[in-house]
Amino acid sequence: MMDRVLRTALAAVLAAASATHAAGLMDSLKGAATEQLGGGSGGGSSLLGNLGLPSIGSGTASNAAGVLQYCVERKYLSGGAAGVKDALLNKIGLSGGKEQQDAGYQSGLSGLLSGSDGKSFDLNKIQDQIKDKACDYVLDNAKSLL
Repeated sequence: MMDRVLRTALAAVLAAASATHAAGLMDSLKGAATEQLGGGSGGGSSLLGNLGLPSIGSGTASNAAGVLQYCVERKYLSGGAAGVKDALLNKIGLSGGKEQQDAGYQSGLSGLLSGSDGKSFDLNKIQDQIKDKACDYVLDNAKSLL
C-alpha cells in the first residue's frame, strides 16, 4: 500500500512539474510572438524587417496611396488614413479621379506594395495581424512624403 501511495505522490509531483514547465514554455513562446508582432519594445520593426517590406519613396507615392485605400477598405486602418491618401494624391497631382488611370495606384488597390528600391510585397499573402503592421508601415511612410 505504501508503494502505491508513493507512486501516486510521485505521479502528482511529476504532473505538477510538467504543468509548470509547460506554462513557462508557453509564456516564453507568447513573449517571443509579442515581440515579433510589435507588442514589445521593438515596435514591430523586427517583424517588418523580416517580411522584407520595400522602402517607400516619392517615386512610389501613388502605389502607397493605393495600398492605403486597400487597408482602409479592409479595415486595417481607420478612416483617417483616407485623408493621408487624399493629401498624398493631391501632392503628386493624381486627385480628382486621375488616380484611377495610374498603374501604381491600381496595383496598390489590389494589395501589392511596390517600393522605391524595386522590391514588391503582396499584402494578400500575409496574416491579418501582420497586415495591420504592414498597413501602419505604409501609413507612417506616406505621412513622411507629405
